[in-house]
Amino acid sequence: MSPFVPEKIVSGGQTGADRAGLDAAIALGIPHGGWCPKGRKSEDGGVPVHYALTETASSDYLVRTEWNVRDSDASMVFAAKVPVTGGTKRTLLFAEKHGRPVLVVTPKDADPVRAIREWLSMVRPKALNVAGQRESKTPGIHAFAFDTLSKALSPAGATSA
Repeated sequence: MSPFVPEKIVSGGQTGADRAGLDAAIALGIPHGGWCPKGRKSEDGGVPVHYALTETASSDYLVRTEWNVRDSDASMVFAAKVPVTGGTKRTLLFAEKHGRPVLVVTPKDADPVRAIREWLSMVRPKALNVAGQRESKTPGIHAFAFDTLSKALSPAGATSA
């Protein structure tokens, strides 16, 4: 049985988990988009232009974080450990505020690919917001999120990461 695949993946374009979501979408041919801060602000100098993101009127990261949650049907958060802090925690709070389901995925999960597939098949979001920790604060989070999400969304993907 093929996994449920959202019609679109959105993200804010920050290094780490955000870009992993966008990169997985591009690699799998899934449309992508989302909001990024004014000036395409990111910790590494700027969100690359090959990501089809729309700038908010504000350079505040929290504006794009909330708008991506608000404009999606569900959010998936990649983190090295829980509880999460900072902007990643705000994603969870915005999901609660806007009544959106959220799944937190960590490398310590027994089978993150299966967990994602099961959650997506229950929630069935048309637009999935992918968020989580920055690469500078959690080295390796991009690789983990990209690999796990790519396997979870691929028909030929493995059942474990």
